[in-house]
Order: sequence, then structure tokens, then C-alpha cells
Amino acid sequence: MAGADGDDSLYPIAVLIDELRNEDVQLRLNSIKKLSTIALALGVERTRTELLPFLTDTIYDEDEVLLALAEQLGNFTMLVGGPEYVHCLLPPLESLATVEETVVRDKAVESLRKISQEHSPVDLEVHFEPLVKRLASGDWFTSRTSACGLFSVCYPRVSSTVKFFSFWCVLSRHFRTLCSDDTPMVRRAAASKLGEFAKVLELDYVKSDIISLFTALASDEQDSVRLLAVEACVSIATLLPQEDLETLVMPTLRQAAEDKSWRVRYMVADKFSELQKAVGPEITKNDLVPAFQNLLKDCEAEVRAAAANKVKEFCENLPEDSRETIIMTHILPCVKELVSDTNQHVKSALASVIMGLSTILGKDNTVEHLLPLFLAQLKDECPEVRLNIISNLDCVNEVIGIRQLSQSLLPAIVELAEDAKWRVRLAIIEYMPLLAGQLGVEFFDEKLNTLCMAWLIDHVYAIREAATCNLMKLVEKFGAEWAQNTIVPKVLGMANDPNYLHRMTTLFCINSLSEACGQEITTKQMLPVVLKMSNDQVANVRFNVAKSLQKIGPVLDSSALQTEVKPVLEKLATDTDMDVKYFAQEAISVLALA
Repeated sequence: MAGADGDDSLYPIAVLIDELRNEDVQLRLNSIKKLSTIALALGVERTRTELLPFLTDTIYDEDEVLLALAEQLGNFTMLVGGPEYVHCLLPPLESLATVEETVVRDKAVESLRKISQEHSPVDLEVHFEPLVKRLASGDWFTSRTSACGLFSVCYPRVSSTVKFFSFWCVLSRHFRTLCSDDTPMVRRAAASKLGEFAKVLELDYVKSDIISLFTALASDEQDSVRLLAVEACVSIATLLPQEDLETLVMPTLRQAAEDKSWRVRYMVADKFSELQKAVGPEITKNDLVPAFQNLLKDCEAEVRAAAANKVKEFCENLPEDSRETIIMTHILPCVKELVSDTNQHVKSALASVIMGLSTILGKDNTVEHLLPLFLAQLKDECPEVRLNIISNLDCVNEVIGIRQLSQSLLPAIVELAEDAKWRVRLAIIEYMPLLAGQLGVEFFDEKLNTLCMAWLIDHVYAIREAATCNLMKLVEKFGAEWAQNTIVPKVLGMANDPNYLHRMTTLFCINSLSEACGQEITTKQMLPVVLKMSNDQVANVRFNVAKSLQKIGPVLDSSALQTEVKPVLEKLATDTDMDVKYFAQEAISVLALA
């Protein structure tokens, strides 16, 4: 790097050095993001001999700079001369894999995993394996945690002749050591990568070595390690033949499902569907059904909520020949208890999936056993529970139709529609077209139409906007004739409202409805109202008139455009307000009325 003053070709690297040494972090960050450009300017040889050593020596910077560097180096293979020289990228990435900040280390490991695929088997043994060994035996826990993520990419690429002698004897010893490391962070990292590592090993090694590591990690004194072993359990169970699962995996899984730490039990509940698929139908019937019952009755609400979330998936994956019996005998009693759980998160989690049971159990069981639960949840004090039931009504509609729920449904919808939290009101608006389709036009007009119109004058803009979109979807569902008789007169009536925001909502509704209602309704009923509003005292209303005329213009016929729309836009184009003039001129231009 010395002697840059006398050589113009070194100017880019001189700029890089200056910026990397600058006190401004943003300048340093920008220079790192330009590394590929600088490498191209230098050429592959000087990138290898000058740029990379320089970067390796200067890895003492702000975390965001190091993060950008770790990401850049993962895409540097061609800039150092291709796969033949990719090992030159290992020293800076090795240094980055040992820094204190976790996100930097993770990104360095990600880049190392990426470039490992570009090493030839020989280069992998000569350059990459030693790096993994150095990281695995480093003095600082940071390097040892990073090493855990590299074993699974290293082993499959090593040539089979050296797999046993070079890898299994040496690197497996390192991985075993990491699994029993004194530092919990390292054991956590090893546990999180155990399943991934198992997937690339021969079955014999999984049985002889990985199972014992899995058992040890699942019994670790730290619950943060034990819960990660549950994730590994899924991968390991999918690799083993059915006859080995009972002896090698199930004792550990049973232990995890009853762990003293709720976090471990939570992880079992969260991964339950994956575990169920991995162990197969027989073990599910004998072992997982009782375990699932216990999780649904767990003393910790977080565990019950996680298990409740899996009820539908668990029931769907049960063996067909005994599915209904298991659900009715073992699962449904627990579900009934959860409907009246003291914790609202548990009830909400259950409400989001319980409707799905109706398609599994069929019409008769739904009417007899599930319908009372749905009705109870529709009356729940928690808005989220009621909302989750309403959002999944289509499942029940397929099986028993929605009429049986309609009497309880209406009070729940009304309460949610008037909820103090605007996000709850917004959510129920989004489900209104679905409800309308299921309840039919008569029920809708009688019970829900007033609600939909009330949302148009809500004090929150997001609600008024959603209500406008809702009207458009309803017109698409029920047709233009329904709109003409039911919706359009009410919308147009708002044009005379003393509140200018409500008058503007009329324009927004016309924008949305014009296409769905068609030319005749738009020309005869909507257009006269829009034209009249061009004389509004509020400038915001007038410029929205111009925008509305631009929007509905394509729906109108050419004579209406020329005789009615054009004079109004020309008048607005001379308005005293700058915004009104701008939007009027834009509308004239777009509609080609000039």
C-alpha cells in the first residue's frame, strides 16, 4: 500500500484508505459499500495481495461498517479471481467471525457458508477445515459460537476417502467439545446447529454420535440450550427409521414436553405439528396425544396459547382411521376448557383455529359440539377473540352454513364495529364483504347496511378509507342495481354534510363506485353531485372534485365530458387556489379536453 503517491493507478485504494480512516462513520460505511468497485479498479491480483490484507488488518470499526464488510466479502469470489482463489477471502471473514457483535458474526458465518460452496474439495481440506478448527478451539466464546455454523457445510464437500480420518476423527471431536463448552452461548449455538449437522451425516454417525449429543443438550442445565434441542429433535426424528425413534428420540421428547421450564414446553408446543409429522402416526397416537393434552392444560398461559394455536393442524395430521375418536375423546374436552380460559391470549389463539375443526369433524359434530363453543366465543369480552371467530367464518359456512350463527353474530359484529380501538374497527370492515356474501343481501340490508354507512363518517381517516373500499367490494358482490337503490342515494346525501371531511368522503366513494356501477348510474346520479360540489367553499373539496372528474372521466361518454365536465374543469383551472388550479389542469390534460 506504500508509494501510492507516485502511481495514479493506486488512487482508488488511496481514496478507500482515506475514507476508512475518516472520523465520519457514514463515509467509512460508504467506502465499504464501494469495495466491489475498488476491487474491479485494482484487478484480481492486487485485490488479493493488497486490498484483502489491508481489510484484514483494519477490522476494528463500528459494527455497521463491519456488518457491511462481512456482507460484501460473501460476494467477492469473482473479484479475487474466481473459485481457484476464493480461499483468499477466509482471513478477513475469519476475523469478522470472532468480533463481539452477534449480527456481524452471523453475517460473517453466512458469507463463509456461501463461499464454502465455491471451494474445491481439495481447497476445502487445505484452507476451510483448518479455519473451522481454529474457530472451534478459539480462546473467546465468540469464535467458538461462529464455528458451530460451519460444520454442516464442511462435511458434505470433503472427499469420501478423508471423511473418516480427517473429518470424523478431528472435526467431530471439536463439535462434541462445543456441545459441552463451559459457556452457555456456545452450547446454544451448537444446539441450534445440531439438526442441520445431522442432516448431512451418514445414518450410522447420527445414531452413534449425534443422538448422544442431542440427549446431553436436551438435559443441559440452561433452559435456553434445552429449548434449542427441541428444534434439533424435529430434524433428527425425520432421519431415523421408525423402529429407532422409540428408543433414541422419544424418551428425550417426553422429557422436554414435561420440562420444568415453561420456555422448553413452549418450544415443544410450538414445534408440535412438525414433531407429529416426523415421528409418524403410531407414536402420535401412543405418545403425542397425551403430551398434547398436557400442553393444552399447562399451568403457563404462553404454553397453552402455543398449543391452542396448533389444535387444527394437530387434528388434521392425525391418522384418518382414528382421527374423529381421538379428537372427540381427548382433544375436544381440552378445547372446551380453553374457550373459557382466564388468559385472553389463549382464547384468542384458540379462536383463530377452532373454526377449522368443523371441516374435520363434519356437520353433525359441528352442530352438536362446536357450535356452542363458537357462540360462546362470539360473546367473549375480548374483541380479539370475537374478531378471530368472525374472520374464520368461511370454514363453518362450508359445513353448516352461517345462519345458525347469525343471531349471535350480529351483536358481536356491532360491538366490534363500534369498538374504541380504531384498529379493531378496521379489521371488522375488512371482513365485511366476506360476511355479506355468506349472510346474503337481505340479512345485510336489514342488519349491516347502517353500520357500513356509519363507517364513512368515522373520525379516523383510515376507517373512512377502508369503508370506501368496502362499499366497492359490496357493489361488486351484490350488483349495480342494489347499489343504485341502497348505497348511492346515501352516499350522495353526504355531499350536503356541514363537515367538509364527510363531503370529501362522498367524492372518494364516487371514485371507487363509478366503475362498478357503470356509465348510466355514474352519468345520471353521481356526475351532477360532483359538478355541484365544484362550487364548494373549501379548496380541499374543490381540488378533490377535479381529481374525481379525472377518475370518473373514462366511465362517462364523450358528450358528457365535453358539455358538462369540460366547462367545470376550465372554471376550476382559473381558481384562486394553486392546488385547485393544478389538479384541474392535470385532469384537462389526462382527459384530453384541452
